[in-house]
Amino acid sequence: MKHRWSWLLISIVSISVFLLISSTETKLTQAAKADHPPKGNVVPGIEVFLEKHLDWVKNKRVGLITNPTGINRQLESDINLLYQNNDVHLTALFGPEHGIRGDREAGEYVESYIDEETGLPVYSLYGPTWKPTEEMVEDVDVLLFDIQDIGSNVYTYIYTLGFAMEAAAEYDKELIVLDRPNAIGGDRVEGPVRDADSVSFMGRFLLPVRHGMTVGELATMWNHEYGLGIDLKVAKMKGWKRTMHYEDTGLPWIQPSPNIPTPTSADLYAGTELVEDTNLTTGLGTTKPFELLGAPWLNAEDFVDELRNRDIPGVRFRSAYFTPQFSKYKGELVAGVQVHVDDPQAINLVALGLHLVDAMRDQNPGKFTIDTSYNQLIGDANVREMILQNQPVDKIIEGWQDELEYWKDNVRNKYLLYPPYPNQTPPYKKQSVLGILPLDIEVAPGEKINLTVHGVDENGEDLDIAQNEVDWQIEGDIGRVENGVFIPTEQGEGTLIATYNGISVERNVTVDTNIIKNIRYGVHGDFTRTVFDLNKNTQYDIEKENRRLILHVPHAENGGELEESGEITISNSPVISKIEYQFQEGEFKADLYLKEESVIHETPYFSNRIVIDVMH
Repeated sequence: MKHRWSWLLISIVSISVFLLISSTETKLTQAAKADHPPKGNVVPGIEVFLEKHLDWVKNKRVGLITNPTGINRQLESDINLLYQNNDVHLTALFGPEHGIRGDREAGEYVESYIDEETGLPVYSLYGPTWKPTEEMVEDVDVLLFDIQDIGSNVYTYIYTLGFAMEAAAEYDKELIVLDRPNAIGGDRVEGPVRDADSVSFMGRFLLPVRHGMTVGELATMWNHEYGLGIDLKVAKMKGWKRTMHYEDTGLPWIQPSPNIPTPTSADLYAGTELVEDTNLTTGLGTTKPFELLGAPWLNAEDFVDELRNRDIPGVRFRSAYFTPQFSKYKGELVAGVQVHVDDPQAINLVALGLHLVDAMRDQNPGKFTIDTSYNQLIGDANVREMILQNQPVDKIIEGWQDELEYWKDNVRNKYLLYPPYPNQTPPYKKQSVLGILPLDIEVAPGEKINLTVHGVDENGEDLDIAQNEVDWQIEGDIGRVENGVFIPTEQGEGTLIATYNGISVERNVTVDTNIIKNIRYGVHGDFTRTVFDLNKNTQYDIEKENRRLILHVPHAENGGELEESGEITISNSPVISKIEYQFQEGEFKADLYLKEESVIHETPYFSNRIVIDVMH
């Protein structure tokens, strides 16, 4: 009996303790949930499309632009989902930087090939061309885009989207975006709006460093703001809110590129990438790219102390030592810092990146270097000079803030598709949109350009536009439009405005002589690249004749760095032996002498350059 009462007492005490612990755990769990709301159940655009919008591609040939991030919540690939769907006629695949399978390093040339699983052609949009060519889309009626972006204006996938939209405008194709989250949220916008003089791969698409938009929102904005006028549809996500970072979506994480292995690296990329083009490594070649940063000559402890003293919100720092296996400082012991994310919502990423650069410069100004290419990285030519002058980070940011706020309020916010909407801005409502062809109107005096206006209504139906009823206006005393033809009369810059049935569209115009500034070349693994630097984009033609590629640029003058005629020897190329060039009677001609009779050449688009790639 004594033992029975002992056991009863022990049981009562145990139950009481258990209930107390359970109650405490419940309260703690509830408190934790209040601080950290449960992860969402976001449905990506591919699933919404397959469930609700297959009628968009009924009886149409479909080309898919994707990479490994194009999956549903069950990790099934878009390629398989669409190829195996009887209601989808998939005819072509298109791959961005890193390839359709994501197995190529940053900047690596990607070729086109036949996909073994489907037998479909896979066209590279990060090889000889960034824009789908007319031949690539010959068997395509509608392009589908599904790639996970990470919210930075130097991440190339969004520009692959932009170039696909340009091809859709030029070759009369439809485009559908299967939308995905902005991995770093959609409520913060940071950094300078990119200057037109600091573009390369970005083409005409000028964004701040952190744009705070989804790919569907970007496409909607570009269709209007750049006068593309295409039939664009967006398969919107279900359940996504602007305040969500990727960790909040409930979606599986697939690394969008080899050096963005985790959501944390995505959270930091738009900021820590801003130490690129200095002599500080971003941690490429380690297991923590864009989290580990440093240089062999840094004092890690002093560096960390300086960063901690700056009280940068949302992150903490610890000293770190690492040896990159590739990229900058390969095989060298690097001293530096690891950035730890405490609160991704609180981080001003652009300020973080600039503080890292500034703190490094302060630690050892004599060893600090920053390349002129930093202008292209951050998009504002003033920033590099201000860093070298040791201007405070707050003052650097202040220099672009007014322009950024204007862009947010008067451009970006008009095209948002998901809540919460800033400043009571209403969500984008489908509307008619016009486009002007050609997309680039940069002419020399004496040239004439035929203009065409096209567009779609709010339902995506083609507008039946009578070209002779388009009302043309020109801002700037640069020329006139007669019967749909632009005739330049004076050098300068201006704007063409086309109006039809109360809808208007604008196109910037440059009238200037073509100035050839420089000729340079590079021999790469798969091709030899010849570059002719100009003052603007221009019309040109290339013909092949007797083992030569002959480039003609009309209305061209010498920029002063070249002789009036000359010869450039290319000794280390397997396909080109030399370049002969001459300026004569207002034109420029260059002959590329080939070592083989049968070669393939491509002309990838770069702003203000003519680029000729001769394949090895």
